[in-house]
Amino acid sequence: MRIDFTKMHGLGNDFIVLDARKNELAAPRKLVKKLSDRRFGIGFDQALILKSSKKADFRMDIYNSDGGRVEMCGNGIRCLASYIWSRGLSKKPVLEIETLAGIIRPAKDGDLVRVDMGEPILDGRLIPTTLEGKVVDYPLEVEGRPFDITCVSMGNPHCVIFVDDVDDFPVEKYGPHIETHSLFPKKTNVEFIEVLNPKRLKMRVWERGAGETLACGTGASASAVAASLKGLAGRKVAIELKGGILKIEWARDNRVYMTGPATEVFKGTAEV
Repeated sequence: MRIDFTKMHGLGNDFIVLDARKNELAAPRKLVKKLSDRRFGIGFDQALILKSSKKADFRMDIYNSDGGRVEMCGNGIRCLASYIWSRGLSKKPVLEIETLAGIIRPAKDGDLVRVDMGEPILDGRLIPTTLEGKVVDYPLEVEGRPFDITCVSMGNPHCVIFVDDVDDFPVEKYGPHIETHSLFPKKTNVEFIEVLNPKRLKMRVWERGAGETLACGTGASASAVAASLKGLAGRKVAIELKGGILKIEWARDNRVYMTGPATEVFKGTAEV
């Protein structure tokens, strides 16, 4: 069987977009795991599956490279919105896209895409963690090293850790252990943040089910909220990621807005 795909990325966080509005994909977990291999497949961090929706303009199903389905992806929804607009599937300047995290609204912002990411979830049980109430500077020891963690959900779980030098931090050592820690019943994404100044943060991310990636939109949003909660930054920050810069605003309406690019790389057909 042959399947058409479009390769895209948001600041190096890369995806394939599969249009399944007319033809349902059989066994998507198995398909995604096969295609995601960077040596024997196409290679990508996540697959974005475009579907029709009864409650919004479109629906986005998201699968990590390991085949696991996840609730939301900030870089991914920018790419999906760009895909929709570039193909004339909608002329609306603000889209409503159904996800497992609810309806997300990406909007055109010049050459960029601005996304209303919704309100951050700060209750530990709802993130989810095994803790109650806000989780700010909670002490967690991993592999013999103590960390102070701050947890936020942007429709998916995030564990934010502030470090002195993020470039030299061993993300690949601690990321997987924190991701799968028993504190997180659905695992977690892990962000390691260096505060450059109150308006600028530097971030590396270990994504649940994908490993270290070049960018994570929900992770950047969660990190901005965490930095503000701890008094380390204001509510409007630029976040430097390995793949580029995202602008995040935790606005007065308690909603988080993320602005960044979406890039189409190529189109192709895969044998599956």
